[in-house]
Amino acid sequence: MVRLDTKQPSLAADQLKLVARRLFAERGVDGVTVREIAMAAGQKNHGAVGYHFGSKEALVRDIILDGAILIDQRRNAALDMLEADGGPRTIRQVVEVLVQSSVNMGEDGDAEGTYIRFVTMLGMTHRDLFIDALQGKWNSGYLRCLDHLRRLMPPMPAAMKNQRFIFMGAALGSVLSMREAALTDTVRDHPVWRSSTVIPHFVLSLTALLEAPAVEETAVLNGHAGDVPAIAG
Repeated sequence: MVRLDTKQPSLAADQLKLVARRLFAERGVDGVTVREIAMAAGQKNHGAVGYHFGSKEALVRDIILDGAILIDQRRNAALDMLEADGGPRTIRQVVEVLVQSSVNMGEDGDAEGTYIRFVTMLGMTHRDLFIDALQGKWNSGYLRCLDHLRRLMPPMPAAMKNQRFIFMGAALGSVLSMREAALTDTVRDHPVWRSSTVIPHFVLSLTALLEAPAVEETAVLNGHAGDVPAIAG
């Protein structure tokens, strides 16, 4: 994962983050203690989280940034390439950037890992912490995607576009979390989620959501833009 500083990496700290992310993804931040994290990471010192990170919240922030920076860099790089060629020209191209940047988040040969499940659950239970940890800058690729979508979507009130972005963000988090969980399940087989057609089909489905024409009742949405998510999946 991407790091913010130039300090020599600590194998113990990296292992704590890897284990903590998995436990948080499975049980939520509030359902895991620092003692459990240390034990699961094979640390004899049950205060290992405090030693390496200072606090549980600091550990959570570190994990948020690891994935958020990687996803943001992927999105910005993909958009730079599209814009250099005069694009993006279609909604589907933008959706592909959003989706493809959020898959293959694992490490050491683990194709998917646990980051999307972790951050999706965190966004529902500790949204303020999540937004604050982004430091107002590690969602620039997502916001660039939204700008392009606003330009490319069918005519409709701004409030309806923002509402669709909320739907899109929820779908990104939930569907990719389900896929991530299935691909890391060593007990059962999941042929649907392992199919090579899943991601392309998901891209088409999100594209259809955004391309759908506005209905006549959209007037009631004027002036009620709602909250557009800061980052998704």
